[in-house]
Order: sequence, then structure tokens, then C-alpha cells
Amino acid sequence: MVPAVASGQAARAAHGAVPLFELRDISKAFPGVQALSAVSFTIRAGEVHVLLGQNGAGKSTLMKILCGAYHADAGELRYNGEPVAIRSPADARALGIAVIFQEFSLVPYLSVAQNIFLGREPGGRFPGTIDHGRMHAEAKRLLGMLGVEIDTRALVHTLGVAQQQLVEITKALSQEARILVLDEPTSALSDRETERLFAVIRRLQAEGVAMVYISHRLPEVFQIGDRITVLRDGKCMATVGVDETTPDELVDLMIGRRIDMQYTREYCAAPGEVLLEVRDLAAANGIAEINLAVRAGEIVGLAGLVGAGRSEVARAIFGADRTTAGEVLILGRPRHGGPDRSVRMRAALIPESRKQEGLALIRTVSDNLVLASLARLFPRRWFSPGAAARTAQANIAQLRIATPGARQEVQFLSGGNQQKVVVGKWLNAEARVYLFDEPTRGIDVGAKAEVFALIDRLVREGAGVLMISSELAEVVKVCDRAYVMRGHRIVGELARGELTEENILRLAMHHA
Repeated sequence: MVPAVASGQAARAAHGAVPLFELRDISKAFPGVQALSAVSFTIRAGEVHVLLGQNGAGKSTLMKILCGAYHADAGELRYNGEPVAIRSPADARALGIAVIFQEFSLVPYLSVAQNIFLGREPGGRFPGTIDHGRMHAEAKRLLGMLGVEIDTRALVHTLGVAQQQLVEITKALSQEARILVLDEPTSALSDRETERLFAVIRRLQAEGVAMVYISHRLPEVFQIGDRITVLRDGKCMATVGVDETTPDELVDLMIGRRIDMQYTREYCAAPGEVLLEVRDLAAANGIAEINLAVRAGEIVGLAGLVGAGRSEVARAIFGADRTTAGEVLILGRPRHGGPDRSVRMRAALIPESRKQEGLALIRTVSDNLVLASLARLFPRRWFSPGAAARTAQANIAQLRIATPGARQEVQFLSGGNQQKVVVGKWLNAEARVYLFDEPTRGIDVGAKAEVFALIDRLVREGAGVLMISSELAEVVKVCDRAYVMRGHRIVGELARGELTEENILRLAMHHA
């Protein structure tokens, strides 16, 4: 168990008020984009400094300058009041700076322990050897600090996204950093894992570790933060204490307009025909006895703790993972074959891992947006760049995708804007069955409201949606009903009147 610790203010008082690190008047430009304009940001020992902003506001760029991945065009870096030059990630590590980026930096075909200690492996009895036993024991101890059990000998590519996130966090903690940057660290974590992470953060605060915390989840900001800096369009809008502001004020600073953060919708009282039916489905990925249905006009949640098998269900339904028993019916017809067959039957999967499974990163925004709808847009099999560009521009405007243009490569977009491209791809395909796996992961509050408004529009126009989310509040507020999973099986169904966070947890944790 993590011991009780002092508050962030007490920790800061204990370690002094002089900033541990300062970024002064930082500017950075990329072709066609001014990413940062004279941004100043201070980091104090024992403090959690929250960095907020929409996708594309400049948060990740500022942190990449801090860690040496980018070089600023103008500005100054100071460590303990003295000017420093960070020319590479190695320079940053030497100063005790560790960064956990939203997109993972793990080596998929190395083990968990090898990833945690990559480049810092403990030496064995003989020169040039590694003490594997000590490495695995230490990796297990560090994972235990987060309250999780992951086989340290497992290859990283066999882990789910949430488990990979925990390995990233453990890797950073193992470096005993003095400055720890966490970029959306809870985006793939359940409430329980999030609470464990917060306990570790509070312990690190008491030890004088400075932390920069990037998140789009405003409740987390007030739960874990001490100060908040808001960026918008590459400029610093304000720096305030958490007790000096409100969520609405922060949203105004981030977006410059009022938005509805309640995600309220008119729930479906009379759903239409069954669009998706799953009967006794089992798959090679471990799921079994899956029975569910989605009707036209409704949003159906698929809830459960991380590792319960939710993503595996979506992949099996779509044909991405091999099924071993049961059947899937889309629009009343059995689905046989892989994802290409599902697309032809007007089903869509917005996957949990957008970079690995949802995008062609070295292709343009336009190419990605029309990828799933080529047969519909060009029935004569004659590709028209002009027609594709017009379709892409309409998507960019509709989804508010922040990009210099439709010809920008997707790899250069922020994580949230990449997610919007994935969603837009399926809008063009005119799907009727949508499988949304963590649709708001890594998306800012403004974009999140837009995504939910889009999902609501889809079902009002006659589509059916199966939505997976690790945020129970999202499931409760957005869904008409929900299935709950535990141990790779569906263990219960909650109607609209029964759909509460408490009821989901009771089923998910075997307390029903």
C-alpha cells in the first residue's frame, strides 16, 4: 500500500518555491503551422502542474521540447535557475526528465521487463551479461507499486492497450525521474487503475518529484492537480491554481466558446429493427458465450473492467479475430469472412488503437477519409482526386479536424484529430452498425462533445451503435442500455433505469 502523504502545497513548501525547470518564451513552427508562440511554463518540485488545451493546442510540442525530441526555434530553458541546452532525449534523461507520451514507445517483441529496463539492464556476474532474474524481480516490484499483476516475461505486443499503458508508466517510474511528464496517462485505464496511479503520483509528490500532467478529463484535473496552464492555438492563455477556477472557465480558455459538457441526449424509447445480433459467440481471443443485440436508434454500452474482453468482442464481431463458435448477424444476414465482408454489410469498427489499426499513417488525411468508401464513391472504379478532395474537405469541416489541409499526412496530426479521421472514414462508408471502441480516448472536452453529438446523430438517422468505454460516466450518460462483461463473458444487462456506475461495478467486480 502507498502511505499517506502531504498535499501538493505542503510538498512545494518543503522543497522551495524556486522553479525546478522553466521554459521561457518558447516558439516552434512546422511547415504551415505555428505550433507555439512565446509560451512560458514553470515546473516546481513536489507539484502536479496540469497542462490543458484542445488537440493541436501545442501541449505535446512543448513537452517534446522539454524532453529533447524537438528543438525550439526561440526561447530559453532553465534548470534550477541556470540556462541549459537539451539537444537530445539523452540530455533530458541526464537532467532527470522522463516522459510518458500518449502514443506508446514500447518495443512490441521484447518482454515487459526488457522494455522497462531497456538500455539500463542490470549487469550479470560476467561482463557483457544481464542479470535477468534481478531484472524481472525489480520489474515485478515496480508493477506492484501500481497494484497490477502483469507477467514480466510476456511480450508487449500480446498485451492490451491498458496494460501497455501501465508498462509505460512503470518504465518512467523506474528511472527515478525528478521531472515526470504524463501525457494522458489514464486514457486507457479503468477507475481502479486510475486510483492506483493517483496514489503513486501523490507519493512521488511527497518525495519532491515534479510532474506535468496532460489530460482531457477535467474531473482528474481538480482531483490531482495543483496548478493549471491552458494553451490555445499555440499560445498560453492563463496559469491558475486549481482552487482559483472552475471547469466552465477552463473550457472557455481552451476553446473560446461555451460547450455542453453534460452529453445529455434524448434516450431511445422505441428502438427499431435489430441491426446487429450476436448468438453464443466464442473466439480464439478468449471470449465465450457472447449474446447481445443492437437495434436501430439506440446506443448500447459494453462495459467492464480493463481486461474483461470488451475489445475482443468488438474485434470478433467485425471479423478481425477468428471466431470458433456461434454467429454474428448484421442487418439480419450472417457474417462470414473477415473485416472486408463486414464493411460490405455496412458495419464499421472504430478501434481502440487508432495508429495500429485505424489509420494509414503515411497517407494523407484525404486518403484516409475515403479509404473505407472507395466502392461507394467511385462505383465505376475510376478514382477522381477532385471528388475525393471534396469529400475530405466536407469531413474536415464537419468534424473540426485541425489540419493545414486535406493533403497533410495523418501521422503529423495530434492524437485527437487522428481519432476524428478514423470516425470520418466510416461516415463516408454509410455504415449502419457502428462498433465504437473507446471513441473519446485522448480527445479534448470540446471534441468529445462533438463526437457524442455525432454518435447521437447517427442513431437518430437509423444506425445502431455498440459503444465501449472505460469511463463509466460516459456509459451511464450516453447509452440507452448496457451489457457488462467479466472474465471474457457477458454477465449482465442493465436497462436504462438500472444503468448506474454502481450497478456496472457490482456486475464487473462480481458483487451483483
